[in-house]
Amino acid sequence: MDQGKLRVAVVGLGFGAEFVPIYLDHPDVQSVAACDSDPVRLDRAARRFGIKRLFSDVAEVVQSDEIDAVHLVSGIPDHARQAIAVLRSGKHCACTVPMATTLADLHSIVAAVHDSGRTYMMMETAVYTRQFLYARELRDRGEFGRIQFLRGAHYQDMERWPPYWAGLPPMWYATHAVSPLLALAETRATRVHCFGSGAMREELGNQYGNPYPIETAIYQLETPGLCAEVTRSLFHCARPYMESFTVYGENACYEWQMEDAPPVLFRMSPVVPGEKRTQTVAQPEPPDRADLLPPAIGRYTKRFVYGEDERHLSFEQGGGHHGSHPHMVHEFVRSILEHRQPWIDAVTAANWTAAGICAHESAMAGGREVLVPKFD
Repeated sequence: MDQGKLRVAVVGLGFGAEFVPIYLDHPDVQSVAACDSDPVRLDRAARRFGIKRLFSDVAEVVQSDEIDAVHLVSGIPDHARQAIAVLRSGKHCACTVPMATTLADLHSIVAAVHDSGRTYMMMETAVYTRQFLYARELRDRGEFGRIQFLRGAHYQDMERWPPYWAGLPPMWYATHAVSPLLALAETRATRVHCFGSGAMREELGNQYGNPYPIETAIYQLETPGLCAEVTRSLFHCARPYMESFTVYGENACYEWQMEDAPPVLFRMSPVVPGEKRTQTVAQPEPPDRADLLPPAIGRYTKRFVYGEDERHLSFEQGGGHHGSHPHMVHEFVRSILEHRQPWIDAVTAANWTAAGICAHESAMAGGREVLVPKFD
C-alpha cells in the first residue's frame, strides 16, 4: 500500500471483469492487477482496461509483494482454498459467494482471518441491491413494526454452465436468498428442517451425490419466535432467473418477487383489538443509491461494462445485480483503509453460508432437524 491507496488484484475475469473498472476508478485504489488461467480472457482485460500487471495463476498473486488485496471471482470449489492462501500470505481477501461448501472450510477461513489479522469480505450482492437497501431503510424507519416472518427464494437454471455446477446441491449456493432475510432481521439461523424436491437426471446427481434439483427449508432464527422460509433451485425447474425476498411485519409487508418489476409494499393501520384494519398497496421504485458512493464509482450502479457480445445476467439487471457491485467494492476498500471489519466479515459470511450447508444436510436426511453452528 502506497500513500494510503490499495493495490488490488482481481482473480477470475469472466464475471469478475465487471469489477475491474470499478476498482480502477475507485479513488482509494492505486493499481489493479488481473489474473485468469484463460489467456484470451487475460489479454482481453489487459487491452480493454489498460491493465499492465497480469497473472495466469492465483499462486503468483498470493506470492506477489506488489498486491495488498485480492478479490476472488473464481469457481466455487476453489473459494476456500484460495481465500485461506490469500489471508495467510498477509493480503486482504474479498470472495464471491458462497464462502465455502463445508462447515470445516468455514471454520478454517474464520481461523485464517483471526490468525492473519487481515480483512475478509464475502461479496454478497443480495444485500447491496436497490431493493434491499430500500427495505433496510423501511426497517430503520420502523415501517414494519415487529418482523413476524421472512421468505426468500432464488431460482436459476444452470444447464451448460461450467462443469462444477452440474448437480450442485441448491442450498450450498443459497446466500442470495438467505442473506437478505438474516440481514434485515439482524439475526442468524439456529436450526433448520429442509426437504429436497423433484427428480434430477442421473448424470447430474453423480458429481455431488445430490438427487434434488430444488430444496426448501424452514429456519428457526436466533431472534425468539422468528422463523424464515427459503427455496432454492438450480436444475429442472422452468422458472426464469429470480431472486426474491419478503418481509412480513405487523404494520407493513415488503415483497420483491420479480426481477423486472418494482417490489410491492403493503401497509395496514395499527392493530386495534376488535376493529378492522385499513390497508394500502403501493409499488415504490427503490431509489438508486449512488449517493452513498464516491462520484467516481457512483455511475457503476447503472452503467454497463460489457458490450452486446459479452453479457452476463447480472449486467442485464442493471449496474450488476441491481446496482450492488460498486457498493461492495467500496465497502471492501474502505474497511481495509479504516482498519475495521467490513459489514459482511468472515463471521457474518460463515453464519449466512452455514445456514445453506446445514439445510442440504437436513434434506439428505429426509428433513431431519440440523443445528446451525454459530461462528464468532
